[in-house]
Parts: sequence; structure tokens; C-alpha cells
Amino acid sequence: MHKRLSFLLCSPLLAMAAMPVSADEPVDVVLIGGGIMSATLGTYLQELEPEWDIHLYERLGQVADESSNAWNNAGSGHSAFMEMNYTPGDGNHVEIERAVNVTEQFELSRQFWAHQVDQGILSNPAEFINTVPHHALVWGEDDVAFLRERYARMTENPLYEGMEYSEDREEIAEWMPLVMAGRDEDTPVAATRMQMGTEVNYGAQTRQMIEALGDSDNFTLSLNSEVRGLERNDDDSWHVTVKNLESGDETSIDARFVFIGAGGAALPLLQEAGIPEADAYAGFPVGGQFLYTTNPDVVAQHQIKVYAKAGEGSPPMSVPHMDFRNLDGEPALFFGPFATFSSKFLKEGSWTDLFGSITFNNVWPTAQVGMHNFNLVRYLIGQVMMSDDDRFEALQDFYPQANPDDWTLWTAGQRVQIIKNDPDEGGKLQFGTEVVSAEDGSIAALLGASPGASTSPTIMLRLLENVFAEQVASDEWQEKLLEIVPSYGQRLSENPELLREMRAYTAQTLALNEPMNSVEQDTDALTEVENAEPESEATDAGSESSAEQGAAESEAQNDEAEEVAL
Repeated sequence: MHKRLSFLLCSPLLAMAAMPVSADEPVDVVLIGGGIMSATLGTYLQELEPEWDIHLYERLGQVADESSNAWNNAGSGHSAFMEMNYTPGDGNHVEIERAVNVTEQFELSRQFWAHQVDQGILSNPAEFINTVPHHALVWGEDDVAFLRERYARMTENPLYEGMEYSEDREEIAEWMPLVMAGRDEDTPVAATRMQMGTEVNYGAQTRQMIEALGDSDNFTLSLNSEVRGLERNDDDSWHVTVKNLESGDETSIDARFVFIGAGGAALPLLQEAGIPEADAYAGFPVGGQFLYTTNPDVVAQHQIKVYAKAGEGSPPMSVPHMDFRNLDGEPALFFGPFATFSSKFLKEGSWTDLFGSITFNNVWPTAQVGMHNFNLVRYLIGQVMMSDDDRFEALQDFYPQANPDDWTLWTAGQRVQIIKNDPDEGGKLQFGTEVVSAEDGSIAALLGASPGASTSPTIMLRLLENVFAEQVASDEWQEKLLEIVPSYGQRLSENPELLREMRAYTAQTLALNEPMNSVEQDTDALTEVENAEPESEATDAGSESSAEQGAAESEAQNDEAEEVAL
């Protein structure tokens, strides 16, 4: 059913894809991969430089059909409200800095999406974002003490105003009846709730943004088009070779800037470009599976998202959760993730992907990761060996009264974790994302698996600051960026008044059901924020404060992990 719906939603894009792809002069931008990252970057660039020629190449027959497809990711608006892997610690002390960075980034995402709604780029917010409360749940004395301390630390920060905490079983049962029914009454439990959590359909977002890009004469979409070669020209532009997978024909195009946003395929393409910056990287593919149900009687009782803690010794990507989902109009519950292993770098990839990415420069760092991450290896082996009964038993830890007849196993997207060669420490496995660019900024790629779609506006904004630093520093781009993201260059966690204004604006524009943020919008105040210059010490290249925030976020992105299917 979801394939049919995706096809119908994407049909205007199929018509757009019939446009010619050749150009006599180098185009300004080539985007590789028709997912949320390319759609977000293209949307930024079209508003910042509407005269630039942008070409997008997607190897599948429609956009948003790999990682961005709603069936292939977790669909959460990851804002660190419920994800306890962002807050390491115990009952004595909990670190919240990573969570604060993620929450700041998601607030920027809300502003970016709200601006696109205002501009008519995104339409009908209910098709791509809805309010779904976010809960964290723990059981056992030690984890209850941890969650109690986490709540105390987080509610000191204005970002988490409205967070609720309870150890009362009856109250928690009101929040999550399916989860509490039939649970052992002798085991202590605790939970937090943030009612302003969100469920996001990144596939719908991607399709709408790319369709809006197609309204410009300066944008070209080519489907069934796989980039097979990247070669630097004498003038430092890039010669891009593309194969049409339907006809078998090859064409080429020159571009002044290339962005590789092709998910797991990004690493091989970056290696194909031959830039020295790619030598430090390798990739480790991990797949994900979920149990899901569309039984309306079950779904109606759990229209929330609930996250628990990863098991002892398990990697952060194994965080178990049961989520309400809206899959292109079909309500469902997803539980997982369960890790799988394949040598493919994409769900629709080739079993040779992993072996083809091994080079002289990354073979030893890859071996080091295998030797130094025994817990991960043991976890993956255990996951691959799981039976249907094992997976259902894991579901019952969350939903004790689950009926196996209601649940079906679904294989979600394939992700490639970063292996990076550190000069001092050797090969290290990183669960974050990283933008890798050539020294001259003419080509850039997004590597890694998370934070992903939830923070795509922040990730692409940092890319703009890195590869278009001169333009970002200009008055024209600064003014436009402040229109797109009114809090640009400022920390919302340090400015509660601005935080309240931004949440009220985004809740209203995105039609979110957030009573605490439904105050009538102060138009004059918002206009003042949008027209404000960055802080006085932050006038160059997107502002010093923004650069500091970006550095902190980049570091956090390299350390943080979301679940496999994000």
C-alpha cells in the first residue's frame, strides 16, 4: 500500500524528471541523491540564489524512496525529549549537553519548515508533521534513579519547560496504557512526558520540497540516473558522469559545486572523486528491522512514542522504542529496532558495496574497529541470530499483553556508520554524521547515519557556512538566512523569551497541537526578531556565536547516536 501511495504522491515529480539534463556551461550545483538532505540544501540554495542552476540525480524511479521513505526510518522529530542515549550518566549525575545541542537543532528545523510553509514550499503541515507526545520509560531501581536525575537536570533548562515526571504507576498507565497493562507490579517504574513531541514524515517533506524546486526553470530532476564518475576539471569544476538505468545511456555534466547526499552511497562516490579528505574514512553497514501493526484497536491505545534505555553493553543505536506512526495516511505502531547485517550500503544497493569501499588507506582502521568494538560485534551477532519468538519476547518487555497475530516484521533502511582514522587513536567507529568537503569547497558529502533527517536543516546550514563562507558572510545571505531561520546565530537555551516566540510561531504555522505554545503570535515581536542582526561579536561568516554553536553541534553529531532506522 505504501508503495502505491508514494507513487501517486510523487507523480508530478515523474513528469518533471522528463526535462533535459545537458548543459553547455557548468551548472552551479549538482545534487546527488533524492532524499531529505538534497531537498533541504536545494531549498536553501534556491531561496538564497534563485538564479543558480541546480541539477538533482536520483538512481531510483522516484525521490524519497530510500532512507527518507517513511517506512525506512523511525519518523520521530528527534528533539532529545525521550532519547536517553543523549544524556549519559547515572542516578548521581547526568550530562545533558548533547541533549541540549540536539534540541537546539530540532528547534531550528521547526523554524526552517515553518518558513517553507509560509513560502508555499511545504503545504498542509498535517501531511508531514503532527504532535505525538514523547515519553521516556525505565524500570528497575537504578534506572529510576537515573531518570529522576535526568528530569531534574533537564528541567533546569528552558528548552524542557513542560516536561513531566512520574513514578506513580496509575499516572504512567494513563500516559501509556498498552505499556503498563500486565506489567510486573513489584518492579519500580518511572517515566517522563513531553506533550510537544512530534511525528514527522520525511518522505512527504522531501517530495513536497523537490516538487516546489521543480517550479523553477533553473532546476532539473533526473530519475533512474546513477552517478558513475566524478572527475575534477582544470578549472576546478567537476565532470559528473551519469548513467540512465532504464536506457543504459551515459551522459555527463560539469558543475561548480557537487553535493553527495546519497546515503550509504555517499562514501563510494566521495572516494570516486579522489579528494584526499576521503582517505580518512571507511564505512560499516548496519540494517534495521521493526515489528509493526496497523490493527486499529491496538493503534488507538498508543498514539504516543515511548523510548527505553539500551541494554547493558549494547550500542546506543539499539535503543528500544514503540512509536505511533502516520505512514502516508495509514496509522501504525512500530517497535524495534532489530539490527541486521548486510554488505549493502543501500537497501536497494549491491552486496559488493562494502568490499568495493575498502582501500589501502582505510583497511587497517576498519580492522582496528572490529578488534576494539567487541560489544558491537557481539550485539550484531546476537541480533542476526534472533528468531521470531525472540523478537516478540522483546516486544513483550514493552507491551506485555501483545498478540503475535497483530505484528509483522518489516525490514527498514540500510545505514552506513562512519569509521574514521584518527592520527593518534587509529580507526574509530562514529555513530554521528559528518560533512566532508574538499579544501576548496567545490565538493562535499554527508557521511554517517545520525543525527539524520530531524536535524537536516542544521546540517545543511553548517555545510553552507563551510563551503559558501564568503556568501554566508554577505549582507544579502545574512538577511535571507534570518528570514529562513529567525533565531540564526543565537542559542535558544540562553534566550527563553526568543524560545517562547519561536515555539509559538512554529506551533501555529505547522498546526501543531501544543497548548503551552498556542499563545497568539506577537507579529511585531516576530518581525523584530527576523530583522535583527546577529549579535555584535558575530558579524562574520554566519556569526561567531553561530560558528561556536556549529562546532559544538558538529562535535555532538560525531558522538550522538539515534536508532538504526533514523
